[in-house]
Amino acid sequence: MSWISPFTLRRIGVLGMNRRNVAYISRYNERSNYPLVDDKLRTKLMAQKMGLSVPDLLHVITTQHEIEGIEPVLSSLNQFVIKPARGSGGKGILVIRGRTPDGFRKSSGSLITLNDVKRHVTNIISGLHSLGGRPDVAIIESLVETSDIFEQVSFEGVPDIRLIVFKGFPVMGMLRLATKASDGKANLHQGAVGVGLDIGSGRAVAAVQHNQVLVIHPDTDVPLKGIAVPNWPSLLSLAARCYEGTRLGYLGCDLVIDRNRGPLLLELNARPGLSIQIANAEGLLPRLRQIESLDEPYMSVDERVQASMTWFDRRSAAEQGSLWTEEDQEEKAGATA
Repeated sequence: MSWISPFTLRRIGVLGMNRRNVAYISRYNERSNYPLVDDKLRTKLMAQKMGLSVPDLLHVITTQHEIEGIEPVLSSLNQFVIKPARGSGGKGILVIRGRTPDGFRKSSGSLITLNDVKRHVTNIISGLHSLGGRPDVAIIESLVETSDIFEQVSFEGVPDIRLIVFKGFPVMGMLRLATKASDGKANLHQGAVGVGLDIGSGRAVAAVQHNQVLVIHPDTDVPLKGIAVPNWPSLLSLAARCYEGTRLGYLGCDLVIDRNRGPLLLELNARPGLSIQIANAEGLLPRLRQIESLDEPYMSVDERVQASMTWFDRRSAAEQGSLWTEEDQEEKAGATA
């Protein structure tokens, strides 16, 4: 994207890191609640207790000694995911999509051996991928089956949906699509595509990769502007319910749509990144301030979801401003038509 002046960024309400940290994360997120979302195992157990749908937990490895006994655990699994409980930025996640006589096939198509898997788990337990480098535990969970609607727009990986939830209201969403560059992972920093989503409808409004505007997926050549996320109200409701579970006022919720089970909660983040604004070509601040202006009467999850879908519906609401050029606006208009 071309250079944009700080004045323009302020005018359209782009939330910067310093303001996010001070005015929203520090103000609305009690540090005592951080461990619940910083630890994926604790997040999963909390979600299960609340009755929220999550990928199945298959096994947990807590010590180096247990790694030698991992072969019987994996012997009955053709597809699975291994991830650090306290990892960040998508680091340390190993996605296995199949087996071969000599080992395992990653989502990218490359092959690894059982020893490679053991080495990966060793790195997780030693804290190589954890926040602050602290010793960690490895989680083995079921692999999410990509919904049919996304098979043509994601490269060898399961897309996920990031939703920013503020005081229980979903305020901004983004679909993250795996690419060859991201090794089949839906992580923007590793090269995944971010597709901004209209909160009112779940339809695509913009798409970027490495902050560059995209019209088609770089690997599948499928147009991105026609994407519409199914089960959209259910996804918003699942994310909104996480506010009650964590009591974190400013929260990032990562969700997926499984082909057989529907919407699932993957993980939560007390410090969600700001690139979602680039993917949406719109700033977060106007939406956050609208929620802050409420008199805070009690609202149920369904009422908060319906309010967000109405307030932040880009098909009918007047835009406050955009990061896009006039040429890009024409593309965006086609995406929401």
